[in-house]
Amino acid sequence: MSVQTPPKLQKLAIQTLMRNEAEVISSLEELPPLLFQILFKEAFIVRQTNLIKAMVATWPETYLPVGSLMKRPDMEILQAVQDGVDMRLNREFYTRRGKLQVLDMRNVHHAYWNVGNDNDYSARTSDKEQAEKFLPRYALRQHLKVIFPLSLASRQSESNAFFLNWAQQRKRLLYFCCIKMKIWPIAFQDIRDILKIFHLEYIRELELNIDWTLLELKYFAPYFGKMKNLRKFMLSPIHKETYPITNVTRVTDVQCLDKFISQFSKFNCLQHICLKRVHIIKDKMNQVLGCLRTPLETLSIIHCQISQAFVDSFSCSRSLFQLKHLEIKGVTLDAFDLTHLRGLLEKVVDSLGTLDLSQCHMKDSHVNVLLPALTQCSQLTDVNFCYNDFSMPTLKDLLEHTVNWRKINVEEYPAPLECYDELNHASRERFAQLCEELMDTLRQVRQPKNISFATVANTCPKCRGKYVYGHGAKLCSC
Repeated sequence: MSVQTPPKLQKLAIQTLMRNEAEVISSLEELPPLLFQILFKEAFIVRQTNLIKAMVATWPETYLPVGSLMKRPDMEILQAVQDGVDMRLNREFYTRRGKLQVLDMRNVHHAYWNVGNDNDYSARTSDKEQAEKFLPRYALRQHLKVIFPLSLASRQSESNAFFLNWAQQRKRLLYFCCIKMKIWPIAFQDIRDILKIFHLEYIRELELNIDWTLLELKYFAPYFGKMKNLRKFMLSPIHKETYPITNVTRVTDVQCLDKFISQFSKFNCLQHICLKRVHIIKDKMNQVLGCLRTPLETLSIIHCQISQAFVDSFSCSRSLFQLKHLEIKGVTLDAFDLTHLRGLLEKVVDSLGTLDLSQCHMKDSHVNVLLPALTQCSQLTDVNFCYNDFSMPTLKDLLEHTVNWRKINVEEYPAPLECYDELNHASRERFAQLCEELMDTLRQVRQPKNISFATVANTCPKCRGKYVYGHGAKLCSC
């Protein structure tokens, strides 16, 4: 009981103090920092906007992660925070206490607000360290920095539109930064106006879900190139008809594409690339990899058309030699020679943790090519070979050669071809029998943790479902 009493008394004292808002505001210059923090959190809970505004203006530390308190968009609270910033900008307003340099408006969990625990002090990183975590030291000497997450679409959310309108009017007085930006279909002119508000060198993650033309992609290139500290990049055209061509041959189209691709040479720390349904880069992927200045940790190629020339570049692309995650999913590989993919795997045996080669229409011959390298991949934790065409002998051979996969946690395999009849329907009994045989084969090599075998979709003649076998068979819904 005694352990719980102090926090209860503290909360009661805070609630009593909060009832006199005017007195609290008048005493902000004298409050100790920890009490300042506790009061600010309570002001959010009870929605005392006047107090929030005054406390933002007089914040006694350099870093304020206010976004982690805004669990959902709230126009009234957002207005109060922005008004507090405006008070700081007002030359008639003076506070000897206000030290705020970074206002972080991202809605992410933050240990900074873990007040009231015995280990408060250790959980809260110093305000200076928090500020420097997101922005370089030279930037901290300039205007107040405002970090805001952006997900841009043709129909902006009310909170996004409200913030952007406010930011547009203050872009010369404040330093607007976005760590993670997502762009959905939006008029190119609109996105260009929005990008001019932000300092693009602070974008670390960019996700482009766009339906722009090649010409618009060219116009976007200069802005893209300014994101020199980009770490993660995803490009995913959402409308298939946007890029109906798979071979860019017209001179103007080639120039547009080359202009965009050339920007990859400007990134100082790009480590993760994901391309989804990007058919226009079919013959340019080796050019993209050749532009990179730093080794990749993640390469994801999903539902894209690629060329043999790109596959052949795997074993000689130095930007891939430190890969931790390789995903080639939904890419038709049945007609390709995978010798150079094997060469890549041989170079990353000590770093590769996840490998996804699902939905690639691979045959037994492809497994035979890759097997010498797969055997050596001792750091694998997750593998996925589902939706490929492997026979029972090939699957057994593959499993027998996984003795070095001591770190494997999740592994997914296709059901053997022997499960299916001429109509591509899988026999339940045959499926369960063969999968149990495969499990027996694996147990002779090592003890599996989380493993599954699955038929392709639409294999059940009744419900068109699929069968999945893990630790026991989970058959379709019928």
